[in-house]
Amino acid sequence: MKISDSLESADVAALADAGLTAYHAGAKAARSLTPRDHCVVIGAGGLGHVGIQVLKALTPATLIVVDRNPEALALAREIGADHEVLADDNQIAAVRELTSGLGARAVVDFVGEGGTTMLGLAMLRRAGDYHVVGYGENIDVPTIDVISEEISLIGNLVGSFNDLCDLMALAARGSVRLHTQKYSLEDFQSAIDDLSSGNVRGRAILTP
Repeated sequence: MKISDSLESADVAALADAGLTAYHAGAKAARSLTPRDHCVVIGAGGLGHVGIQVLKALTPATLIVVDRNPEALALAREIGADHEVLADDNQIAAVRELTSGLGARAVVDFVGEGGTTMLGLAMLRRAGDYHVVGYGENIDVPTIDVISEEISLIGNLVGSFNDLCDLMALAARGSVRLHTQKYSLEDFQSAIDDLSSGNVRGRAILTP
């Protein structure tokens, strides 16, 4: 794919994998969101920080970002979140308060483990959509709850070539900016160590 002259390869490299996945999920969620709706994004890391920007560009809904890391929430605020909620075991109540007790029209879960599936479903309003992006645990929800609340569980894998073209167009106009920390190829161990310790905001990029 030919990229815009305004973009540097190292700055957009991760858009072809993590960014594409985030765009695919965000664009799918955006189809059902209106200015009256709230959308919860769980996780503002490598995937989530792209998804936040995609949703901000494609939908007029109010964005609520939930993360356990205060630094990730600070980044979410910079890139378009309307509200930030710290994942401190009170996040369901916080989201309910922000949505006047109704819950969110859509929840986009970029984590998918550590209990986020249960929490995400609890943040939904009636007839809401729970978009699963991250993975690592099972979704345990009684079928009667799915039926009586008319909620939808929506899976997301990577996107299409057309999704990538759309994402690159958003990047070229400055609507989506990948937050990266660059490392030389020889310094790959430092990148791995920083990722393991949670010190990378966005994506780590190795450059030759």
